[in-house]
Amino acid sequence: MDDHKVTYREQTDIQNTLKLREVLKTLPPFCKDYFRGMSSTTTTRTRISYAYDIRLFFQFLQENNPSLKNIPMSEIPISVLDQVKAVDIEEYMEYLTVYSDHEEKLKTNSERGLKRKISALRSFYAYYYKHEMIQTNPTVLVDVPKIHQKSIIRLDTDEVAMLLDYIEHCGDSLTGQKRVYYEKTKERDLALVTLLLGTGIRVSECVGLDVEDIDFHNNGIKVTRKGGNEMVVYFGEEVERALKNYLTVREGITPVAGHEHALFYSTQRRRIGVQAVENLVKKYARQITTTKKITPHKLRSTYGTALYQETGDIYLVADVLGHRDVNTTKKHYAAMDDARRRQAAGAVKLREE
Repeated sequence: MDDHKVTYREQTDIQNTLKLREVLKTLPPFCKDYFRGMSSTTTTRTRISYAYDIRLFFQFLQENNPSLKNIPMSEIPISVLDQVKAVDIEEYMEYLTVYSDHEEKLKTNSERGLKRKISALRSFYAYYYKHEMIQTNPTVLVDVPKIHQKSIIRLDTDEVAMLLDYIEHCGDSLTGQKRVYYEKTKERDLALVTLLLGTGIRVSECVGLDVEDIDFHNNGIKVTRKGGNEMVVYFGEEVERALKNYLTVREGITPVAGHEHALFYSTQRRRIGVQAVENLVKKYARQITTTKKITPHKLRSTYGTALYQETGDIYLVADVLGHRDVNTTKKHYAAMDDARRRQAAGAVKLREE
């Protein structure tokens, strides 16, 4: 056995791969080709979410097609794909707005969720059409749902200061068990929120950090970006201070076996999970603002906005946030350009007074 350290990303990939195998057992056998075909160009996370989406499509077909009702999903032949018409896809989109999953729970989809499920179906059909296993591709005849841009929710400068102050001092008003729990997690929570606000990294990147990824010599952290690329993101003095304070507390924690490298520990002494970080951000932010729903992603937007306002360099913002396409960044921060454009109006003099 080599002493290769299994990274958080590798661990997640293994779990997703095992989950995908389970889902594939419930799908028609021809689906395996599609998922094998996309394995070199997608992440395991994308594949598992596409698998759930494709399963949902077959569920819809079974519920709405009497001839498929009585056969198991795993026995549906590929010829069924050729029987689906554009109008069926439109009905499927309508179905997606409210449906019951296989555990009979009611589910709904936002514009974004709807778009992803139709994109999954398009890619699914395109694969079999391209490989000449089916004759028709009705998905190209249907428009993909349009996504309306929402305005970015972020914390204002004074709210950022209030949030950090609150995490640092709210223990003064607590008593008993709550006080004990707060004291136990205070340095961790402060380091976590300061890091998210001071670097704009994603919550998944944050929980994936190992203690060896911090370099105080250059004040940088090595993060594994969404697509798997590694990148060093730099941080300032406030983040450095918060991390160092937490690390002294961390030294006193004996982690559960297999979690020794994790930077942030849960109260169970394991690597903290995405859900736990989302909960703690929500918990603290609720005390600062009741009108904004603040999530770790909103802290990322807060950082992106501040960086853009300070530098005016959209390419730098895209690079630091790890956006592969600068248009993603532009879409998010375009509203702030309006004020700049107004300045432009008076900046150029056409004639001397």
